[in-house]
Amino acid sequence: MDLSLWGSYYRASWHGSGQIPERAVRAGLISRFGAIDSNEGGQTQRANVNLDWRWRLSDDQLVTIHVYGTYYTLSLFDNFTFFLNNPDTGDEINQRDTRFLAGFDGQYEHRSRPFGADLTSSAGLQYRVDTPHVVLANTVQRHLLARVQDVRIVEQSYSPFVKFDLAPTNWLRVVTGARGDIFTYDVTSKLNDALNGDVTRARPNVKASVVLGPFRQTELFANFGTGFHSNDARALIQQPGLPALPTARGYEFGVKTRLLPRVEFSATYWMLDLASELVFNGDDGTTEARGPSHREGWEFATRMTLLDWLTFSGNVTTTRARFDTGGAVPLAPRVTAQADVTARLPWGLATSLAMRHVGNRFADEDRTQTARGYTIFDLTARYRYRALEAFIGIENLTNVEWREAQLAFTSRLRGEPAAGVQDIHFTPGTPRAVLGGVALKF
Repeated sequence: MDLSLWGSYYRASWHGSGQIPERAVRAGLISRFGAIDSNEGGQTQRANVNLDWRWRLSDDQLVTIHVYGTYYTLSLFDNFTFFLNNPDTGDEINQRDTRFLAGFDGQYEHRSRPFGADLTSSAGLQYRVDTPHVVLANTVQRHLLARVQDVRIVEQSYSPFVKFDLAPTNWLRVVTGARGDIFTYDVTSKLNDALNGDVTRARPNVKASVVLGPFRQTELFANFGTGFHSNDARALIQQPGLPALPTARGYEFGVKTRLLPRVEFSATYWMLDLASELVFNGDDGTTEARGPSHREGWEFATRMTLLDWLTFSGNVTTTRARFDTGGAVPLAPRVTAQADVTARLPWGLATSLAMRHVGNRFADEDRTQTARGYTIFDLTARYRYRALEAFIGIENLTNVEWREAQLAFTSRLRGEPAAGVQDIHFTPGTPRAVLGGVALKF
C-alpha cells in the first residue's frame, strides 16, 4: 500500500500588455514590448493539495485513488479593442474569477488470462466540482465603472468508465473502452435574471484501438474515439438549444517500425470532426461557439540513436482545418515540428539542443489575415556529481522576434475611424533568456 500527500502554493502579480495591434508597432507608436493601455496586467494565486493512494490487493488486482482540491483567484485587467466601444473612456475591462474546485478519481484494475489471452480490465469513477464566482466589469485605469456580469456557478461532473485491454495472440492487441459523462450546471446572476437557471446534460463516449504486429519490427494500428468539450454554463442558460457537450470524433491510422538498426519511425494519418468549434471573440476576450469543423493531417515521428551517448528525436505534423461551410478555422496550425539532439556523457554532463516550429496560419475565416510562424531553439546543459546537480539553459538561443499569441479582430486607436480597423493583435514572445540553478538531492 502506497500513500502520498503533496501541496503547492503560487502567487504572482504583473504589469504587461495583452495583445497589441500590429499596425501600432509598424507605425512606431509603441515597441513590440510596449502597450497601448499601460494598466493591463493582474494578479493571481493558486493553492493545491493532492492525495494519492495505491493498494495492490493481489498480484492481479490494483486499486488507485486520487483526490485533489484547488483554490484559485484571478483578477485580470485587459483592453482588447482600446477605444472602439467607448471612445472617451476606453474599453478596459476587469475579469475576475474566484473558485474552489475538487475532484476524485478512483480505479480498479484486474489482470486475467481467459482462454489463454492476456486481459486487463479496468473500471472506475471520476467526479469534479467547480464553484467559480465570475465578474466582468468596465474599468478605467483599474478603477471600476460598472459591472457587466456578476455570476456564481456550480458545475459538477460524474464520469463512470470501463476499459478492456485484450491481447489474444502475440501479434494482435485490442483496446476498447466506454465512458459516461453527466454534467450539472447551476447559475445565479446578481445582475441579470435571464442568466439564472440550472441545466443537466449527459452523453456517452467510446474508444477502440487495434494493433497488429510486430511483423519484422513493424506494427500497424488504428484508433477511434469520441469526446466532447463543455460549453460555458452561462451560454447554456441563455440559449437552451445550444449543445452543452458538443461531440468530437477522432480517427487514426498508422505504422510504427524499427526496420533500421537504432532507428524508430512512425507515420500516422488522422482526422478530427467537431460538432462545435470555439472561436475567440475580441470584444470581451472570451470564446464563442461556432459551427462544426473538420481537421485532417499527417504526423511523422522518429527517434535515432546516433551514438551510444547521442540521440536525435523529432516529429512533424501537417494539418488542414476548415469549417463545414468552407471557411478556415482561425489560428489552426498548418505545420508544426519539434526536434531534439541530446548528448549524455559518462562523466555526468548532459546537453540538449531543442527546436520548435509553428508555421504561418490563417488568423480569420476568410483567409485574409495571416498569423506569422516562428522557429525557436533552446539550449540546456546539466551536470551531476553525486547528490549535487547544476543546470544552465538558454531560451530563444538565436533571439528571434517571435509572437507567442496572435489574434485577428477589430480595434480602434485614438484618431482612427469609428468603425475601427481589422488587424492582427499579438503578444510578443520572450527574447533570449539565460536560466540557471542548483539542486541538492538526498
